[in-house]
Amino acid sequence: MNILGIDYGKNKIGLAWLQTSLDIILPFGLVIEKTREEQLRKLAKIIKEENIDKIVFGFPLTLEDMTENKNTERIKKFAEDLYKLTNKEFEFVDERLTTAEARNMEGDASLDEKSAMLILKTYLDK
Repeated sequence: MNILGIDYGKNKIGLAWLQTSLDIILPFGLVIEKTREEQLRKLAKIIKEENIDKIVFGFPLTLEDMTENKNTERIKKFAEDLYKLTNKEFEFVDERLTTAEARNMEGDASLDEKSAMLILKTYLDK
């Protein structure tokens, strides 16, 4: 199964890829298109070309009380719109503190890709 991890940001979307048979998570680039519609089209193209079976989004719950907020609502809407384009199953995982942890990771991947990798690691660990 091919799984795409997404660290969704307003300006950049970090991607990571997991093929469950290999049990390895790899950085998979950035989506930096200007508009939301362009971002959705680009992701739909990647999902089709790479035969992605499932999408895992990081879900930025509030640190203090783990409640949803404006960012979680924005990500839910984006995920629903991507589903309409791809018909691919998606799931949300807690992404609190992934950016801080990503800053401590070594390697050439961008901070956003590292965050997406940690999102997939959280998914695998649950």
